[in-house]
Amino acid sequence: MSDVRSTREELPSLELVALRGRKDLVNQVLAPAIHGLWPAFMHDPVAKIYFDRLQFEEMGFSEARDTAFAVVESGRPDVAVGRALAVPFAWSGVPGREALPDTGWDGVLRWAVEDRALGRAPDALSALEITLLPSHRGAGGSSVVLDALRRCAADRGLRHMVAPVRPTAKAAEPQTPMQEYAYRVRKDGLPADPWLRVHIRAGGRIEKVASLSQTIPGTLAQWRDWTGLPFDVTGPVLAPGALAPVHCSVEHDHAVLVEANIWVRHTVPAAG
Repeated sequence: MSDVRSTREELPSLELVALRGRKDLVNQVLAPAIHGLWPAFMHDPVAKIYFDRLQFEEMGFSEARDTAFAVVESGRPDVAVGRALAVPFAWSGVPGREALPDTGWDGVLRWAVEDRALGRAPDALSALEITLLPSHRGAGGSSVVLDALRRCAADRGLRHMVAPVRPTAKAAEPQTPMQEYAYRVRKDGLPADPWLRVHIRAGGRIEKVASLSQTIPGTLAQWRDWTGLPFDVTGPVLAPGALAPVHCSVEHDHAVLVEANIWVRHTVPAAG
């Protein structure tokens, strides 16, 4: 367990508990109360690889739980109030990895799986998701958890930490290009997007836009089920919660959402 209590009294006292050996917490972070906070259309096939590895410890995937955490309140280690998911990967010196992938979330997860299969030693951690229950939002909890992930990277001897940030307020303007949205700032110079602002306040810096971060395909029947929309006209469809228009083809009976994310690089603190 990593104690991430803040020295600032206004921030909540939260901790991360690694999911290895904690089937009770795995069940909680994958239950609808937390997992269901994401839009119903988030059926990224690459993400399924990650969540299967979390769920099926008996299939030899338990290493995935070493950098996947339940977020708990101090003093209540058995009750998840959120989750913080991440993967280690090899970055420095690997051919073809001179820059973070344009495929963002999907791409770094593929790197992590490949590294595990080839026995490459990781030197970086990619945060994938921080999700808190609505009751634990708005009081700085995300900042506390993000800082905890940075310290987890340090504790594991990793030199880099990055995050393919999904700026959720972008859903209010899905037709705006991410390249424009990512660099929009307020008068104080901080990002206009609140989730991106959390990362920058924590010392992160924007590296690039990952224009192909998550690709979510589905039949028209699936998209109708996920969104309640008719999907009966070929062309772009604006689905609530999506960061970009969904490309619909009635003739070919499919629709595809390609979401861009924003790569943010964080400084890893000194171990200990």
